[in-house]
Formats: sequence, C-alpha cells, structure tokens
Amino acid sequence: MPKNKAIVLLSAGHACVDVYQGSVAALVPFFAAERAYGYAAVSGIVLAASLLSSVAQPVFGALTDRRAMPWLLPSATLLGGLGIGFGGLTGSYSLTLAFVAVSGIGVAAYHPEAARVARIAGGGHTAMGWFSLGGNIGFAAAPVLVAAVMSLGGLRMSPLLAVPALAGAVLCLPVLRALADRAHAGDSPADVAGVDDWRSFTKLSMAVVFRSIVFVGLSTFVSLYAQQRVGGGTTTGSAALFLLYLGGAAGTLLGSRLAGHRDRVTVVRRSYSATIGAVAGVVFVPGPAFHLFVLLAAVGLYIPFSLQLTLAQDYLPGRVGTASGVTLGLTVGIGGLASPVIGTVADHTSLRTALLPLIALPLLCWITTRTLSEPCSVQSGTATEAERSKIRR
Repeated sequence: MPKNKAIVLLSAGHACVDVYQGSVAALVPFFAAERAYGYAAVSGIVLAASLLSSVAQPVFGALTDRRAMPWLLPSATLLGGLGIGFGGLTGSYSLTLAFVAVSGIGVAAYHPEAARVARIAGGGHTAMGWFSLGGNIGFAAAPVLVAAVMSLGGLRMSPLLAVPALAGAVLCLPVLRALADRAHAGDSPADVAGVDDWRSFTKLSMAVVFRSIVFVGLSTFVSLYAQQRVGGGTTTGSAALFLLYLGGAAGTLLGSRLAGHRDRVTVVRRSYSATIGAVAGVVFVPGPAFHLFVLLAAVGLYIPFSLQLTLAQDYLPGRVGTASGVTLGLTVGIGGLASPVIGTVADHTSLRTALLPLIALPLLCWITTRTLSEPCSVQSGTATEAERSKIRR
C-alpha cells in the first residue's frame, strides 16, 4: 500500500476516535437538561473520560513497547464508540460514569499503538502531521455530530454516536494488513535504534504540559471571553471557538511543512516564542482584532504538536509506545487539570485576570525547549527494524 494512502486512512481513523474525546463535553448540556445533573455531576462525567484516558495512555504505551498490538486499533475504536453510545441510554448516573470511563479506556488504548503504526507507515514529519490533523478534525467535529444526533430525539438516540467507531475500525484494517504483509516479505530497510534520552524527553514533556494548559484554558473560556471583548452574544463566542479549532488544524500541517526546511527543535522553539505575543493579544486586545489573535494563538500552539510527538519518539527510540502515550495522553491530562483552577480564579476576580498567566506559559515552553537538541540517533520520524518486526508477531 502506498504511504500516502496508508496515512490518509490512519488520519481518517484517528478522526473517528477523537470524536469521542470531544463528545463527552458536547453531551454535558443534554445530560443537564434531560437528567437534571448539576455542575458537580457533569464535571464528574467529563473527568471520568478525560482523566482516565490521559492516565491510561502511558500504561498502554508501556504494554505496546513490550509487544506490538495492532489489533488495538479496531478494537479500541469500537470500545470508544460503544461507551459513548450506551452512556446516553442508561438513566443511572453510576452506569453513565462506567460507560463513559469505558470509552475513555478505548481512546487511551488506541493512541500509543496508532502513533507507532503511523510512524511505521508514514516515516516522516508530514505523515505524522496528517495523522495528528485527523485527531484535530475529529475533536472539532464532535459538537456538530452530537448536536445532530441529539436533535433526532435526545439522549435515547445516543447509540447513533457509535457509527464513526464502526467506520474507524474498518478504515484501519487495510493499513494493518499491508504492514503485516510488508513485514513478512522483509522489504523494510533496517534503522539503527539509539539510546533513550530521558533527560531531553522530560524537558519536552514539561513543554507539552505548559502548552496544554494554554490550549485547554483557551478552549474552555474563549467563547465567554469573546463575548466580553467583542460583544455579540453566543454567535461571537462560537466564532472564536471555531477559529481556535481552525487555527489548530492549520498549525498542525504548517508545523510538519516547516520541519522539512529546519530542524524540529528550532521550529518548536520559534513557534512558542511567537505564541507569547499571540496569547497576549487574546487577553488584552478588544474588538474584531480579538478573533485574529485567537487564530494566531491556535496556529502557534499547534505548530509544535506533531513535531513534539516525533521528537518524543526519537528521544525514546526503545520505548516509542511510552513516548507516544505520555505525549498524547498524560501531559495533556495534567494540563487539563488547570482548567478548574482558571475557572475558580475567574469566579473570584475576573476572566481576564484568570487568563493572564496563560501569557507566561509559552515563554516557559520556550525556556524548557531552549536547551534541547535534534535527536541524531535515529532518522527522525521513522521506525526501527525492531518496531517493524513486531508487526510480524
């Protein structure tokens, strides 16, 4: 199978899975309306999915480092969809939590192995950029999908939300079959695995945490803040959120292209440097220019996204699954824990005051990545023969 076709299928499958990361928050208003859940109850549902998924991803990453599990791609995709689908059917809060948690486990199981397969199938920054873009699109499409399904009859129609999971499971099968055939044929060139660089990986992970705090903070509150800075009600807020997602998709692709001209560390570092001013513009600039700075901030935050994933994999060439699980899951989850803190500060002061610290975090990202160097032990973004050989098992 041609590399381009393989990565397109994996990107589409990634979109189908990450629909379920965005669906939980999108279902919150419907849980509140139909079941009269309070703020604490709906927060528990969101936490059950996001935190469990974030913590479990490194665990699955460590497991796939021991033995490749390509079968996780279709099975985890189905698990993610079925958990959300059944979560809307039961009237029991505890069962709802359980089903949402099952969906979170499915999402967690998918990402480390999918990132490894994308690394093997694509073999470069552009390929990983397209794979990451699929996840961005799926997350952004979740509110639209949930709203469409709920309009058909409310939470009792939630099993329809499992349809993307069925599609995602089917999409990944040709890629896995092609990789297995190629591995059995022995036509994959061998690369030399390098030594795990835990020090650089730790610094990079810190930068990912800081970046996550900024993006989660903006995505949570930018709709409300847009109404304060621009006016215009909920339409203005929705436009700001759309631009945030649009900028994220554009930044993901731009980052992979820029890495073709300069080393990844330089691109990541310069992007964070530029993002400082963009986030400051979001916090301080009123009027229509506010939306421009939202777009620029999202682009700046997402240029490093796929590059940080391939860097993490290259810093830990012997533990690609662990690197993927930490970068895609744990660090993002830790960053998400800051959102309630921002909300608490906003309740006691103002939303502008609560968002002020976000300006400093891209600077911390720049400081953290300033001493990093480009991994030279492996060809960046490519798989080792040891990784490829696992497909045979």
